[in-house]
Amino acid sequence: MSHDHRSGYLLFVPSSQGYRLEERDGQAPERDERVELDGAAYVVSRVGTSPLPLDARPCAYLLSC
Repeated sequence: MSHDHRSGYLLFVPSSQGYRLEERDGQAPERDERVELDGAAYVVSRVGTSPLPLDARPCAYLLSC
């Protein structure tokens, strides 16, 4: 079984219906950085590993501002 070598990063985004994962290109935002998505503001609470199996991309976990 091979490891996933996709580039970019994931965003773990809170919503009123739970959480969703969004894939993004480029470099993941840093901890405490503000991120705007669909007109809503978030702050990065931490950057960790992807919650997806065998996915080596970083994941930025967001909190609503």
